[in-house]
Amino acid sequence: MGGLAAFWQEGDALIRTVALLLLAMSVASWFVILWKSAMLAAAARRVPRAIAAFWAAPHRQDAPAAALAADPQGLTVRLADVAAKLDNQAANPADRADDASAPNWQSRPDRVRRELRSALNAASRQLHAGHVLLASVGSTAPFVGLFGTVWGIYHALTTIAATQQVSIDKVAGPVGETLIMTAAGLAVAIPAVLAYNALGKRARALDAELEGYALDLQHLLSGEAAPRHANGSA
Repeated sequence: MGGLAAFWQEGDALIRTVALLLLAMSVASWFVILWKSAMLAAAARRVPRAIAAFWAAPHRQDAPAAALAADPQGLTVRLADVAAKLDNQAANPADRADDASAPNWQSRPDRVRRELRSALNAASRQLHAGHVLLASVGSTAPFVGLFGTVWGIYHALTTIAATQQVSIDKVAGPVGETLIMTAAGLAVAIPAVLAYNALGKRARALDAELEGYALDLQHLLSGEAAPRHANGSA
């Protein structure tokens, strides 16, 4: 800790700014890592359960409520809401006429595709939220640390030159301490890159599951062939 304290005390404003920037990037990336890990773990449990509950409902009108009960605040809520909304419009033409978002010239299959696509895009954005930050931290943190190292070496060498006392101990100490910035940049970047790849894989798996669910809903709501999960009462 003495080396770090000495490095902080001897560093100029730019070095301290770079160090604080790396600290902020680390805190932000770890917040996203912990938050997304918990969110995706919960989604991996709830999404299949909600989809199964939807298709296991005894009656078609009960299916959206069953999905909502299994995943009340999860990724399937928007898709189940679309199913309930379009079924209500089909059962109550007055509701259809009052819906300004669905003009009369649009066919039911067109409305189903549009509504489901919008809900699926919203769910996908929720799944991938924070991944841009992880990618940005993983790609820029090493260069931020390297910039701190280069500037620290320059600052150390100019200080040594001003004293006009050049020896290996006076060069190795300050230059070695500036390498801390490179190590700090790598320490920030490596967890962000690993988390980006791991969380991205889990998010893509859930994306695929939701796309299959949306496709089955499209067939069901458009009045096309029965989906592969639907039971005889759907």
